[in-house]
Amino acid sequence: MNAQAPRLSVVIPVFNSEASLGMLTERLIPVLEERGAAFEILLVNDGSADQSWRVVEDLAKDRPFIRGINFMRNYGQHNALLCGIRAANYEVIATLDDDLQHPPEELHKLLAALDTDADVVYGTPRLERHGLLRDLASKLTKLALQSAMGASTARKVSAFRVLRTHLREAFAEYRSPHVNVDILLTWATTKFAAVEVSHDRRPIGASNYTFGKLLTHALNMMTGFSTLPLQFASWTGFAFTLFGVVVLAGVVTRYLVSGSTVPGFSFLASVIAIFSGAQLLALGIIGEYVARIHSRSLDRPAYIVRTTTERSER
Repeated sequence: MNAQAPRLSVVIPVFNSEASLGMLTERLIPVLEERGAAFEILLVNDGSADQSWRVVEDLAKDRPFIRGINFMRNYGQHNALLCGIRAANYEVIATLDDDLQHPPEELHKLLAALDTDADVVYGTPRLERHGLLRDLASKLTKLALQSAMGASTARKVSAFRVLRTHLREAFAEYRSPHVNVDILLTWATTKFAAVEVSHDRRPIGASNYTFGKLLTHALNMMTGFSTLPLQFASWTGFAFTLFGVVVLAGVVTRYLVSGSTVPGFSFLASVIAIFSGAQLLALGIIGEYVARIHSRSLDRPAYIVRTTTERSER
């Protein structure tokens, strides 16, 4: 065994991917064996509606290095990642999707970059192979992520990543159902890096992330991990207050100079509408944060495990 290569835990969230899991493991296992270090593959089934869990059980049956974790229901990709990261046994963790868009053969590039001075390395696609709307939503999500992470690397974030396992200590007690692994990693380190990798087309099925889901995900990140929307509301309120002062100064000046006021109901109605809209915008943003506080006060778990493929539980 190569003493220089760190032992590796590979975490793969699984959702409705019964047709691709076999192909993925067939490509991934030779790559891991070639490293000459101990490894494990954690397949976290996130409430799949198909036979994905049965496939996971079959894959783990004669392969002790494959471990399956089955959720009670669908919690979300990042919740599944959090579970896998917490369950990992080895000192380095790699994460990738279950749809074969992240080539396992590119994993060595991320591990090589991790050996420099980084704690987290992302595999950034040279060319993303999604539709126009999906690519646009993905870019908007990364901009939202940048505001929440406070790191320029956020624009290069990918689900294809490697990280040092000890980073999980920074969020060991995190229990909120709203999870974003990349933001949680910023609680532990500022040493991020990115390398370009290939990005293949999905051989089977279609992505579960639609344009609307990605926009919702971006909103969740903004209101769940950042105060930027509240700052935006504050600056909006300040801007319209300044606008109101300017309008008042214009009305008073016109009255003093010409002895008349600004005529017309339309002008007054427009000003009222502008101020009302600004107030509703600010209230809506505050409401989002209040909803987050309420959700976290319920102390809902990030996930609940139904069963695993561990030998002791069979």
